[in-house]
Amino acid sequence: MAYDITDLKVFVAAAEEANLSRGAERCHLSASSASLRIKNLESVLGALLLTRRARGVIPTAAGHVLLEHARRCLAQLEQMRADLAPFTHGMSNNVTVFANNNAIASHLPDDLATFFHRHPEVRVTLEERLSHDILNAVAEGRADLGIVALETEHPEITFIPYRKDRLVLIAPSDHPLAATRAINFRECLNYPFICLQSGAAVHTFLIGHASALGQQMDIRVQVSGYWGVVRLVSSGAGVGIVPRSAIPESEEGNLVIVDLLDDWALRNLHVCVKRDQQVENVQRDRLIQVLCPESQA
Repeated sequence: MAYDITDLKVFVAAAEEANLSRGAERCHLSASSASLRIKNLESVLGALLLTRRARGVIPTAAGHVLLEHARRCLAQLEQMRADLAPFTHGMSNNVTVFANNNAIASHLPDDLATFFHRHPEVRVTLEERLSHDILNAVAEGRADLGIVALETEHPEITFIPYRKDRLVLIAPSDHPLAATRAINFRECLNYPFICLQSGAAVHTFLIGHASALGQQMDIRVQVSGYWGVVRLVSSGAGVGIVPRSAIPESEEGNLVIVDLLDDWALRNLHVCVKRDQQVENVQRDRLIQVLCPESQA
């Protein structure tokens, strides 16, 4: 590239300060040097980036596009530096965890709080993924450990029992299913659903099972978390499927909880780790001790 990180930093600073001199000062450069860098950027990109005015500068349409991308790039570089910093001391204090939505919405927050209380110096990178994606990430070393809702034969992965949970149907207390104790997923598809947003692991999971039955879910509302699903269902907006552990006790009186008879509704959560570790990972092992204390006995 004919421009560098400093050019981007100068441009962002000038745009945010709305003044070239103040932007230059923020980057510890002279105003003339900063001006040359921005002119170089404009020349290389072939577009005017800042409109010069008597009292400062403002980004052009092209400048706004560059500003958004430059901010993102610089933030990612700072995160990269932060993630690599622990390695200068001979040991990483970061643990990368891929987990399904079930674990993230129920058991994992309290367990992580316990872990941070014991090891406040450690940082955890937590990402929500589908169980099969988690297995691939652990096997390839992209995640230090995973939490999945399945246990299968895998030559590269060890599974450790974590928690048991169950997906259940929830419905308003005056719903036609209010007197039902248990139901098959197929029978639920006659009613409008409150679901998590597209891309959420459980949303993809349920859409897949509906498709396998040759049907579609009637999705009335999509929300970002289980709390939103529970509140909307209790208000009468539709039915939903959530982990039993994700239903707050304060809401249980406002809705009906119906067991799902499908085998996949039982969620045996497991921690999964790569079987043959080439490098010792102390922080990962400490996290496993918190998540699966019985396995350490």
